[in-house]
Amino acid sequence: MSLNTTTEPLSACPWDVDLPIAETTFAASSTEGFIHSVETCGSVDGPGLRYVVFLSGCLLRCQYCHNPDTQGRPKGSKRTAGSVVMDALRYRNFIRKGGGITVSGGEPLMQAAFTRAILEKAKQSQLHTALDTSGFLGDKADDALLDATDLVLLDIKSGLANTHLSVTGVAMDPILRFAKRLQQMQKPFWIRFVLVPGLTDTKDNLAATARIIRELDNCQRVEILPFHQYGKSKYTALGLDYQLANTRPADDADVLRAWEIFLANGIPAKLNPGT
Repeated sequence: MSLNTTTEPLSACPWDVDLPIAETTFAASSTEGFIHSVETCGSVDGPGLRYVVFLSGCLLRCQYCHNPDTQGRPKGSKRTAGSVVMDALRYRNFIRKGGGITVSGGEPLMQAAFTRAILEKAKQSQLHTALDTSGFLGDKADDALLDATDLVLLDIKSGLANTHLSVTGVAMDPILRFAKRLQQMQKPFWIRFVLVPGLTDTKDNLAATARIIRELDNCQRVEILPFHQYGKSKYTALGLDYQLANTRPADDADVLRAWEIFLANGIPAKLNPGT
């Protein structure tokens, strides 16, 4: 499989990703897309046990990305939406008890039509649906896609624009626009923030992030995800420069400090899943 090894920062989409998401009729079961991998009993990507399908393709270049092989154009195993949901239904006895199916990435909105087809087919099969997205391509998510989504897992990478550009290679404005759209739709969502020592953990950045989140009153939960080094070997295997090779993992004390700053800047304690 050919891997895209481009790592330069991106401020806008360099490719034509104007995917056919506006069509009003299509055969959801036959819509095709590219999959990176599948986790059959995931426990961290939404409520309960979940069938998590990771799609290939992402415009962002997050310094802490632990799946750099998903970056660039969608590629890999080609599947139909119907086959994905059929496979998920093999685990229905587990995932229907408070769980469901999560479409993640990469960035699933790089393949918006495929993502929509999976979510719609899953809803028809009475599965709880979640969309795990950076929100950068939120404009690609039409109302039908979001109508088929029970819960959005939205990454807020940073509260400061300069830090966001440094961390991800893209501007934060499209992400904030998508968050406001979810707010207007009253679509339930969780916020996820990756805490990286020396990068996203400054007091100013944490306070700015908290100020963004506190304005989103439809946010049901805030997760602070401690940075880890689990993806380091992938960079070596791909021959990519790993900018955070010497960054220590975040520990419990780091997470506690971040939560204290969040709380001091208006994040309700009830949004902390640890309380």
